[in-house]
Amino acid sequence: MPVIAVDGPSAAGKGTIAKMLADHFGFGFLDTGSLYRSVAWLMLEAGYDPADEEAAEKTAFSLTKNNLYELNANPNIRLEKVGKAASVVSAIPKVRKALFEVQRNFAENPYFADKTPAKGAVLDGRDIGNNICPDAEVKLFITAETKIRAERRYKELLSKGFSVIYDDVLADMEARDLRDKSRAVNPMRPAEDAYIIDTSALDIDSVFAAALAYAKERIES
Repeated sequence: MPVIAVDGPSAAGKGTIAKMLADHFGFGFLDTGSLYRSVAWLMLEAGYDPADEEAAEKTAFSLTKNNLYELNANPNIRLEKVGKAASVVSAIPKVRKALFEVQRNFAENPYFADKTPAKGAVLDGRDIGNNICPDAEVKLFITAETKIRAERRYKELLSKGFSVIYDDVLADMEARDLRDKSRAVNPMRPAEDAYIIDTSALDIDSVFAAALAYAKERIES
């Protein structure tokens, strides 16, 4: 079962590229960041502190194959406050352990939103190539300069009607990057055999072309 692992920091373009690859190959797609966002949103809705390890672990175990796609489609998990909470939740070892099997099971038995089986899997996140799927046929690390990523996120939030300040977006992104890179369990970093694509000066079509060419060499050879 071919697996494509797509890692990288927020607003670098990895989610878009992962979806495009899944569509091209006809593979099932899992945005693993949505798992942590879902846990964070459920915790905030229940009035829990995102740093509450016991509550976070319990919430993580509530995610199943039956509700993953439903939660992923919930627009509330894309709120900026949920993203901040998700970064806190994702640093909790018990949560990462609880969601590890969910991600591995998807990689080994991928499926679409209607639960029908898929012939391959694309997972995007921050530790897929190093931790979840170390034997993935394709490992990509999509990145970009921090200020450029912050500008992209700033414009995205403005387009959605949010009132935001660029300096605040940049500060939040830098803080999140630091948490992701310095957490004790599976910090964000490129896998040794990952193909790194810096999207700072590239448009989405150019990034996809590079990613697709690399993936085809390893999947279709």
